[in-house]
Amino acid sequence: MKKLSSLVAAVSLALIGQANADQVTASDKAIKLAKDTILIDTHIDVPYRIHNKWADVTKATSDGDFDYPRAVQGGLNAPFMSIYIPANLEFEGKGKSYQLANQLIDSMEAIVQRAPSKFAIADSTADIKEQFKQGKMSIAMGMENGSPIEGDIKNLKHFYERGVRYITLAHSQSNHISDSSYDIRRKWKGLSPFGKELVKEMNNIGMLVDVSHISDDAFYQVMEISKVPVIASHSSLRKYTPGFERNMNDDMLLALKKNGGVIQINFGSSFVTAKAGSWYDQLKSAKAEKKKDGTKLSKDFDAAYRAKNPFPFASLEQVLDHIDHVVELIGIDYVGIGSDYDGVGDSLPTGLKDVSSYPNLVQGLMDRGYSDKDIKKILSGNMLRVWQQAEAYAKAH
Repeated sequence: MKKLSSLVAAVSLALIGQANADQVTASDKAIKLAKDTILIDTHIDVPYRIHNKWADVTKATSDGDFDYPRAVQGGLNAPFMSIYIPANLEFEGKGKSYQLANQLIDSMEAIVQRAPSKFAIADSTADIKEQFKQGKMSIAMGMENGSPIEGDIKNLKHFYERGVRYITLAHSQSNHISDSSYDIRRKWKGLSPFGKELVKEMNNIGMLVDVSHISDDAFYQVMEISKVPVIASHSSLRKYTPGFERNMNDDMLLALKKNGGVIQINFGSSFVTAKAGSWYDQLKSAKAEKKKDGTKLSKDFDAAYRAKNPFPFASLEQVLDHIDHVVELIGIDYVGIGSDYDGVGDSLPTGLKDVSSYPNLVQGLMDRGYSDKDIKKILSGNMLRVWQQAEAYAKAH
């Protein structure tokens, strides 16, 4: 009994030590650096969040990962709001994707109209810089899933005119543009014929190509076709999540450097650590077993499973490891932030739980020896460079 008590005490101390290690207190310098710098996060899922359950994010909200007060606290001043379209046959090619995308864009315009002293739509890098000087939060937009293009180049131009500045070619299923990293059916063996033409036209009009979510074959085909740097708007590294194709491997990072693009690190725990990915696999298996037995899953099945099997949250330090690896392999000029706030549920790392947390990331970078200049590149400099190159190419064509 005494041995068991000693073991429990040891485990408790270890857990307390881990918790303390994960509690980051950002210094005044880290907070100031976050707030005094243009801070771009290329993937925040507010539009779909408020489409499902409306909330006024111009004020403090009781749930979610983003609202204006918390964003100001964290120094976030240039979020890319994700115009996310679910990947399913109900939407693909039936006009529903186009409809939903326009509605989500409307919702972002409504936020600006409701609080014009706080927010402004950003269509360009010039807008981002000017609105930063004015003390306004720029709302830029990226489309997650190219389904709304619906095989018509005119729709690409339509969404560009509505303010969308990048398109994630596919999501969790292959679509009419590209195969998805999540979809075992490799319909196109990369990009579709239309997808290849679309990438060229995206270059021509200044729409950034986002390689997050697409299959490896599709990624390398984009690398061959694109004349301008691309982004991975919310991806992390396969080095730390072996077998998870949604993340990028070292060869892909080297190809990204050659292209001049940037990888924006995703904060979701399953993108950061293999343990979290395994937990989701085990949850999926547990559900499958229940269904196999003919048991109807209760609404609180996930919560009950989580209570018995605590979720292995990633840590801020592990997120920093991803940034370090990119920098060590291909350099400081090719990495940024694509948190996936409001898109990954209750799976965010300790120390990075919502948009007020960016100073913790800055503090972590400072503690690892990054200079202010390099931190500014991660916060926005690298993304602005890529975006400006896309703008310059479109102007010349």
